Amino acid sequence: ALFLTDRGIDGDGHQGDWGRQVTLLSWESVVRSNQEHHKDMGPGDFAENVTVAGMDALSLQPGDRVRLGDEVVLEVSQVGKPDHPSVVTRTFGISLLPYEGRFCRVIQGGTVRPGDPVVKL
Repeated sequence: ALFLTDRGIDGDGHQGDWGRQVTLLSWESVVRSNQEHHKDMGPGDFAENVTVAGMDALSLQPGDRVRLGDEVVLEVSQVGKPDHPSVVTRTFGISLLPYEGRFCRVIQGGTVRPGDPVVKL
């Protein structure tokens, strides 16, 4: 995916000049939710842009920064969001973004590929 500085992901409906340019969710949260709700959901099924594994994404707070791959830097702008009956909730009966999602601004753009490292800065 191509991340555009202070815009979001190229072609994504959430790109723009606001604090929720990119949504980030922990893979461990997806796995836990699958076990609790007997689902088989994968990366992106909760409408997140980025699914990260092997880091404590739930500890990320507004102002924290994360590097994706070699170039992209995201800054957490918001934890969770108001819960409403989204397409994900209506389709699957569960949603994680209102509670565990991290919403970010793109501080430094670039390209990210599946499997790229993710590091809290």
